[in-house]
Amino acid sequence: MLNAVLSVEREFRGNYEIPDIANSVQRVTRIAVVNEERKRTLKKSSVRWLSCKWLVLIFLVWPIKYLCVILRIIFGGIIYLLVGSFKWLNMFGIRKIYGKKYSHYEVIGILCYFSRSVKAFSASRLEEASAYESMLHGAQNGIIEFINAMREANPHLLSAVDSCHRGIFSHAVLHRKQNVFQLIHCLPGGKELFRYSIDKFGNNLLHLAAQLGPSSDRDTRPGAALQMQREIQWFKAVEKVVHPKFKEAKNGDGKKPYEILAESHEELVKDGEKWAKETATSFTIVGTLITTIMFAAAFTVPGGNNGNGLPNFLHDKRFITFLIADAFSLFTSTTSVLIFIGILTSRYAERDFLRTLPGKLWFGLLFLVLSVCSMIVAFCAAIDMILKGYKITRWLIIVPTMSLGSLPITFLVLSQLPLMYQIFHFTRKNPISRIKN
Repeated sequence: MLNAVLSVEREFRGNYEIPDIANSVQRVTRIAVVNEERKRTLKKSSVRWLSCKWLVLIFLVWPIKYLCVILRIIFGGIIYLLVGSFKWLNMFGIRKIYGKKYSHYEVIGILCYFSRSVKAFSASRLEEASAYESMLHGAQNGIIEFINAMREANPHLLSAVDSCHRGIFSHAVLHRKQNVFQLIHCLPGGKELFRYSIDKFGNNLLHLAAQLGPSSDRDTRPGAALQMQREIQWFKAVEKVVHPKFKEAKNGDGKKPYEILAESHEELVKDGEKWAKETATSFTIVGTLITTIMFAAAFTVPGGNNGNGLPNFLHDKRFITFLIADAFSLFTSTTSVLIFIGILTSRYAERDFLRTLPGKLWFGLLFLVLSVCSMIVAFCAAIDMILKGYKITRWLIIVPTMSLGSLPITFLVLSQLPLMYQIFHFTRKNPISRIKN
């Protein structure tokens, strides 16, 4: 009977896998002990980490922080003393710059006071205080800080007009004030303020842009051709924002904008044509001389030949350099001459001054500078080949020769690089033409 009961128990345990209670208790106890040991280890490590952190802060971070503060105070004091001494001695024009900056800050303070006062003014009070007239004067002189402060204080001031019914934007176009032009263009709904504006003479904004700008604005560019370019850029910029019907509209005298542009800029077009032709003629002579020299040098091989027509230095790397530089100089000088001839034969219409003539002049100067540089490289390579056998005195001749040979390149780059930069900047990076509708 007992054996039967034990067999049933074993069969029941085998079928249903009843766990052993003693082993389970032992396993749970072991897990609890391990967890307790882990907690103690983590607590010790956290205490060690906090102690290390405080040590790092005390001995490393805080000293560096206070050292930076001390160095900042020292350098600040040195700079303050230097600026003060320069101002006292009037070195580098510091006193003049300081005076202008100080006056600027004073004017900003006065402007803030005025803007606070104008904020509560009515339309009649604004007219009595000559606020509208001041806005027009600010637009004429391009004082963007004044216009910004006044319009933020009282937006009604943007509707200021003079006796000829010309508003702020009209004066900005007449006096070529780009910052005011951009400001009013970027105002919310500001395009409607000037899109349909017409003065008492029947002139819209495009008629005003077609008139000759002030000499103070044109004198910012060298040469009459680039001055005419700026006038055309202004006309094109205003043409993009006015109503399309204004492009062919007639004023009180029955003239269209393009007719006024041609009449008012007739003398400037003639001066621009004269300046462009004189410049192109001078550079054409230089390019022709370089072409003649490099063409002759291509058939005058340094070192001679071996009697069969093959150059003696045919397998010399310097000879390859000479050939490449000579050919490059010949091609670039010829290209520059052809470009300058294209300038001489141009029709010189008003629109040609916008991109065509400045682009031709820029590329002509670029190829001319490259031809001079490659000509000097060919010359130095030829000298190096000829003096190949003089190992002792070779560098005594080559170094001074190359130094003197770099003088024409330096002089040409220094004299023509500003003009090339201005042409590129005014044509490709012109801020007026980037104004979008």
